[in-house]
Amino acid sequence: MKTLIVAIALTLTATGANAQVVTCKAQASEKKLAGAALTSFMKKCESDAKKTCAADTNEKKLSGAAKNSHMKKCVGDAVGT
Repeated sequence: MKTLIVAIALTLTATGANAQVVTCKAQASEKKLAGAALTSFMKKCESDAKKTCAADTNEKKLSGAAKNSHMKKCVGDAVGT
């Protein structure tokens, strides 16, 4: 379910929609996570975001600096940094 939410959020970001994006931090806050639960959730959410962003990067056939920039922005947007 979390992966689906991240994928939807990234899709909305990629399409330029002006909808509110649900970030990992927002989800953790909504669930009122703290301590080890928060750490675990954030690691998994970031991992899921990296996988989704990598797939998007490959689909767009980016490489080099463009790939690195896209990955950094994509994961940052999904995590909420």
